[in-house]
Amino acid sequence: MKLFVLTWLLWLSLGLTSVHAIECTTVCNSTSDVDCLKNKQSCLEQKLEETKQQRVTLTNTISIINGKVEIQEVQIQKTEAELSLLEAQISDLSQRIGGLNLSLDRLTTLLVERIQTEYRQTRVNSNLLFLQSKSANTFFSQLQYLKEARMQTAVAMQRAEEQRLAFDQQKSTKEEKQEQIEKVQERLEREQNVLAKQRNEQQFLLKETKNNESLYQSELAKTLAELSAIQSIIAGKGSESEVGGVNTGDTIANIITGSSVCSTGTHLHFEVAKDGVNRDPASYLKSISPVWNNEPDSPFGFGGNWDWPLHDAARITQGYGMTYYARVRRAYGGSPHTGIDMLSTSGDTRVRAVQPGKLYRGSIACGGGNLRYVRVEQSDGISTYYLHVNY
Repeated sequence: MKLFVLTWLLWLSLGLTSVHAIECTTVCNSTSDVDCLKNKQSCLEQKLEETKQQRVTLTNTISIINGKVEIQEVQIQKTEAELSLLEAQISDLSQRIGGLNLSLDRLTTLLVERIQTEYRQTRVNSNLLFLQSKSANTFFSQLQYLKEARMQTAVAMQRAEEQRLAFDQQKSTKEEKQEQIEKVQERLEREQNVLAKQRNEQQFLLKETKNNESLYQSELAKTLAELSAIQSIIAGKGSESEVGGVNTGDTIANIITGSSVCSTGTHLHFEVAKDGVNRDPASYLKSISPVWNNEPDSPFGFGGNWDWPLHDAARITQGYGMTYYARVRRAYGGSPHTGIDMLSTSGDTRVRAVQPGKLYRGSIACGGGNLRYVRVEQSDGISTYYLHVNY
């Protein structure tokens, strides 16, 4: 057992490093070299797009998730460089503001002194000054002194105003930079969360596939065939027969136990469509507290009032949209998962109608067999589909 665990851990480690078709040789000498990081990210994104165009294989899929992780790491380095630059700018602005504040204090003191002096001088009558002067030269010298004193006061006032404007401008710039740094910090946190999710998916993919290309291709063929069959069913190409009216809660089918046509295991695929367009079933089903078995995806909410298609609380194995299987495993050829996969927590295989309507039983060719389903056509133009069932 110990030998098996050690072998598995060694393989996992090698899988993370050696299976990596996306490489860019750009080496940035400093994490603050934003232009270098931009070029590296651009190179990685180009390589990623090239890899996506290749045939879907397990090795190719692992390379893509590894490439996404590396791109996200470079993006975080860019954001951290931007953050460092903003912090340096704020530090520089703080020093400038401190110097401007000191200079403004000194100018204010000087200005007060000159205003006080000029006030005292303006109280001296020019005629009295002439009488007190010993000569005409002395009189005119004193008048010139008063004139120059007023000019110096005006200059001091102008300098003080310029310093005040500069102080206000630098302070405003610092406040703007501080707002920017808060936004960049929030962005950095979001990017780090994305990276953590990608790394989790990376580990999950390696653990789940166990480097088994044949198993991966077998499951891929089933999911692609299932998607094609579902699209044909929604388009009205399935072979159907009308059964009659049903009410909410009526049992309309049973989930097939084990693997079946275009299915890798026991589950109900529940689908909703209106006017031939897929809709998210979660927006129609009433809110419950299901058992979540859809890792590495996260739980999601429900926003409707429909009853559930199972007789007991659901165990969710896959949600609607770009799930892990759609996004990372590329199980549906780049398309989203168009329904919700679920089981009953008690093992009850009965399937019931979520709304009243007209029941149809159908089948369609899928993966070398016939995929069975039932459809309930409702009065509001919506049809609900229940796949991987017997009736």
